[in-house]
Amino acid sequence: MNKAKKIIESLLLKADIKINGSRAWDIQVHNERFYNRVLGQGSLGLGESYMEGWWDSESVDEFINRILLANIRKSLPISPGLIIDYLLARIINKQTKNKAKEVIDIHYDLGNDLYERMLDKRMVYTCAYWANTDDLDKAQEDKLDLICRKLNLKPGMKILDIGCGFGSFLKFAAEKYGIVGVGITLSKEQLTFAKKLCEKLPIEIRLQDYRDLNEKFDAVVSIGMFEAVGYKNFNKFMDVVYKCLPPHALFLLHTIGSNQRAYDTNNPWVERYIFPNGALPTISSIGKSFGSKFVMEDWHNFGLDYEKTLLAWENNFKKHWPEIASKYGKKFYRMWQFYLLSFAGSFRARNIQLWQIVLSKKGVVGGYRSIR
Repeated sequence: MNKAKKIIESLLLKADIKINGSRAWDIQVHNERFYNRVLGQGSLGLGESYMEGWWDSESVDEFINRILLANIRKSLPISPGLIIDYLLARIINKQTKNKAKEVIDIHYDLGNDLYERMLDKRMVYTCAYWANTDDLDKAQEDKLDLICRKLNLKPGMKILDIGCGFGSFLKFAAEKYGIVGVGITLSKEQLTFAKKLCEKLPIEIRLQDYRDLNEKFDAVVSIGMFEAVGYKNFNKFMDVVYKCLPPHALFLLHTIGSNQRAYDTNNPWVERYIFPNGALPTISSIGKSFGSKFVMEDWHNFGLDYEKTLLAWENNFKKHWPEIASKYGKKFYRMWQFYLLSFAGSFRARNIQLWQIVLSKKGVVGGYRSIR
């Protein structure tokens, strides 16, 4: 047994993971070069070697969960590349207007055919709310309704959705609560889809950067976009939202959050293949960005619901894969599957969270009642 294999085997045993074991979370290694690659490249090597078929696990999500709970990553050497990435993220703004488009090209503009087969019937590409159902379609509708109720939406209100995705929230809010809306996105694929989805409703969908906004709305929502804003732009983002709202109006921020501060995704594989230039916020970084501008009315964590959402997406993706396999190819299949399952494992380990935060300008008169 080579030295790298001994080290990896020892580390995995701390997480009760066996090489070529028989349990669902055990790892089956097909290429002996796997050990040196992971030891030298960490999470990048782990993800890329999975994409290339060097290893498998019956339950990748539980494999990742156990690795995170055992804190194995801290036992791996830090590569020079990771140090350079960290320093660059500290020095430069990786989420400028030009760089903000990189994640669109790599992730959101992959093809609507992929997302139509993976998501629910409303095309909601954010965490569902599973409090009262086990059905993905209903869980996503419940999430959209939860947001509407938290914002106390009324007919005729003008709502801004920053990072509107496929237009699902604005369509729901217009049909169920009678609002008029503006949605902004940087994705041309999502723009085309959202415009068609909302064409018979009082909703305008724009290809626009949030930094270019300069108008008033009765309420603002941002669902699953803040992860792409970046630490250096959090204050600017909150300044824009503040400028768009009248006194006492509400802003709901729906975002993945991290327990520990990082200036990028803190995962080179995710940075390269899934969410380039992303950065998960922490409680302190969000608080610092809005502290002097807004009153925090409510902070709701339902991160475990994202685990369930990701597993539902992975099930849909796997079920409908034959319909799109010739377009995307086997390597993409393994990449996308690893993305969905590894994130599910991360939420299960409580390594990352899902927050809905309600903020108000000057505070809600008479107080705000939390809604669940």
